[in-house]
Amino acid sequence: MRPYAYTTADSVTAATAHTGPDSVFLAGGTTLVDLMKLEVLTPRRVIDINGLPLTGISFDNNGLRIGALERMSDVAENPAIRQNYALISQALELSASPQLRNMASMGGNLLQRTRCSYFRDTSMPCNKREPGTGCSAFQGYNRSHAVLGTSDACVATHASDVAVALVAAEASLELQSSGGERSVPLEQFYRIPGTTPEVENKLNAGELITSITAPAPPASTRSGYLKVRDRQSYEFALASVATAITLRGNVISRARLAAGGVATVPWRLPEVENLLTNRPATGFTVEAAAAAAASDARSLSHNGFKPHLLRRAIARALHDVLELR
Repeated sequence: MRPYAYTTADSVTAATAHTGPDSVFLAGGTTLVDLMKLEVLTPRRVIDINGLPLTGISFDNNGLRIGALERMSDVAENPAIRQNYALISQALELSASPQLRNMASMGGNLLQRTRCSYFRDTSMPCNKREPGTGCSAFQGYNRSHAVLGTSDACVATHASDVAVALVAAEASLELQSSGGERSVPLEQFYRIPGTTPEVENKLNAGELITSITAPAPPASTRSGYLKVRDRQSYEFALASVATAITLRGNVISRARLAAGGVATVPWRLPEVENLLTNRPATGFTVEAAAAAAASDARSLSHNGFKPHLLRRAIARALHDVLELR
C-alpha cells in the first residue's frame, strides 16, 4: 500500500468541498482497503465520512429511504424492508459474509469495483484499470465473466447483489456535491463499458451518495432474490435474479425483473417483463417469458452456459415468488 493523507469530514459540505482527482471517500472500507493493498487504487488522500449524518431507514406511503452509510446487515434486518421489499433483504443476506455485512455501507456496496481477477492483478493488462492496455479475459479464463452489456474493451461483471435488487425495485440515488444535489435512477446510474470501461457510473468528481430511495410497491406485490453460485456462502453470483411481481387475482398486472452475475451492470429484463404483464400467473407464462431472456448474449470460451443458466434462474425465481408448483 502506498502512503496517503488521511482526513475526516464532519459534514457533507466539508467532505465534498475538498475532494480532487486523487481523493477517495472511506466508509466501511471493505472494497477500498483491499484495492489499496493491491495497489489497484493508489489515492493520495482518503476522506473518512463515517461521522456524517447519512444513516437512517424510513418507510411511508411515499416509499423507502436508506441513508448511504447504513450498514448492509442493519438494512437486511429492518422489519419494514423485510416486509415490503423482500428482494432487498434477501439480496443483502446473500451478499458476502456476516462480518463484512456488519462493516460494509450501502453506498459503498453500490460503488464497489468489479471482482474480475484480471482487474485486481496489476501484472495483467486491463482496460478498466489502465485504459488502452487490453482485456486479458478474452484470451484467459472467463467462466465468471459477463455475456450481456459487454464490449471489445471489457467483459467484467458487476459485483453487487443488492444493486440488482434495487434496480428491480426502481430505486434512485440521492447525490450531493459542492455544486448541489440531484437524483439519478439506479438503472441509469451505471454505464456499460463501451470504449471507456474505466468510466463505471455517472457519479461526478467529488460527488457523494447521500441516500437510496425506492417507491412503495403496489398492493399485492411479491418479491424475491435468487442467487446461483458455485458454493452456498461467500461467493459471487454466476447468475442472479431479482423479481417484483404484482398480482390482480391470478393475473400478473405488473412485473419488474433484473439480473446479476451475467452482465457488466445490473441488468433490467424488459423482454421478460413484457411477456409476463397481463398474463395469467401460470407455469406456461413463466417458462415462455424466461425463454425470451438473453437473446443478445455474447458468450466467451468458458461461459457459454450463462445464457441458459440465466433463463433457468428466471423461471425458478418466478416459480418461487408466485408459489407455483
